[in-house]
Amino acid sequence: VLAELIEKIVSHLSESRMDCYFSTGSYKAMDADVKKENLSSVQKLGVEMTVRYGRYLNLLKEDAENGLCFVLMNCEEFLKQQQRTVVSSLCCLQEHYAGYDWFASSIFLIMSGDREKTLMFLQQFSRLLVSAFLWLPRLHLSMHLPVTTLEYGIHPVYFCSAHHIEMLLKAELPLVCSAFHMAGFTPSQICLQWITQCFWNYMDWSEICHYIAICIFLGPDYQIYMCISVFRHLQQDILKHTEA
Repeated sequence: VLAELIEKIVSHLSESRMDCYFSTGSYKAMDADVKKENLSSVQKLGVEMTVRYGRYLNLLKEDAENGLCFVLMNCEEFLKQQQRTVVSSLCCLQEHYAGYDWFASSIFLIMSGDREKTLMFLQQFSRLLVSAFLWLPRLHLSMHLPVTTLEYGIHPVYFCSAHHIEMLLKAELPLVCSAFHMAGFTPSQICLQWITQCFWNYMDWSEICHYIAICIFLGPDYQIYMCISVFRHLQQDILKHTEA
């Protein structure tokens, strides 16, 4: 039901010029025979974890690994069409996205391992503004960002979402904000970790699905509210740990 719902919403939004924040060219999927060997060691590890988790949730079948490799390779090629070259020694500014694509993997699980549906969804989704915040590889070396922003290697999720999370946290949960300050690091660090991993390893699968759906239906600012609500939920634990 969720897969059908987000497909219909994204299809509807991507047909509206007002909602299409990014322009994307045409892309034809590569040959279905994509081998796991073409992936980096980080991606291979991510694929193993995703498939293991998908089978644990009874969402994936036996050939799921090849399907996920197909999706990841095609996403990389598709997004490469919208990238620019930046000469830098920073790891995050090399040709390939340094981390693993947790968002594409989440959509693959929501679509029950259907690689064609997943790829079609991601191509349509990439036109929307919310894709910049939910799907971090979407803006890797992107031509949609100013060159000066690219050269710093800082993703917009950090200086947009994480910045607003800190501002709201100060107003809504001052004790939690003080606890982080006393601990010597910022709430934006943990939030960036949550957002990059699509809350994998932090929330249950149903909650991860709710997070993705809420941000798609209601807009990227709900990513900020979601993080604030998690901090509110954890407030007593955070304060207890601070005292200890």
